[in-house]
Amino acid sequence: MPEGFHWGGSQILEVVLSSSWIIKLVLLLLLLFSVVSWAIIFYKYRIFKKEKRATRHFLQFVSHREDIAEMKREAERCVDSSLASLFLEGYRRVYRRGEHGQNGDPARVRGLERSIKSSIQEEIAHQEEYLSFLATTGNVSPFVGLFGTVLGIINAFQEIGRQQTASIATVAPGLAEALVATAAGLFAAIPAVIAYNIFLNRIRVSSSQMEAFSLELMELFEEQAQPEETVRA
Repeated sequence: MPEGFHWGGSQILEVVLSSSWIIKLVLLLLLLFSVVSWAIIFYKYRIFKKEKRATRHFLQFVSHREDIAEMKREAERCVDSSLASLFLEGYRRVYRRGEHGQNGDPARVRGLERSIKSSIQEEIAHQEEYLSFLATTGNVSPFVGLFGTVLGIINAFQEIGRQQTASIATVAPGLAEALVATAAGLFAAIPAVIAYNIFLNRIRVSSSQMEAFSLELMELFEEQAQPEETVRA
């Protein structure tokens, strides 16, 4: 490394401030992508963490209970749990206030599967909210950075043509712009791609969990409705 050469934040800022307006526009766009992506990452992380904690608590509760009224009260407390939301949707579907005493309506139990599947799709769609922006950032940002890279190299060659020399002093500003644009594109894209894959995997796990829980939910409501069917028989 040449003597006296230093590369730090102040040098990067100097390159940015001295770059052409179109390079500044590219960097501003990448900064916008990065800021919004990080905001989504922190928001989704918080949401998934709360959902995971609430779901764990709800499952621990229902695994030791048989009273469906108690399960309902606990589900209403676990507002962040996707499984609790499924339970409440099934409960609202099967039960009506003042009808059938303690038991569910068998006719409604038979139509419950379609309602639960619809609720699962709604929960998945809610969990996928804003993830499309992370995917877009991960796909687009490197190309936006590459566009800035090409512009920086073009500026370097133009400077060579104006000064009729290919010295380091001539090409360094343009190459510096190109490298900063490349780094900015990667800085915006890499966290977005990593977070998108992590969140997508979490959604897949949650989807499998909801599918398995829906089967248990169907069995639960069918068992609750069985005495009603027996009486009618």
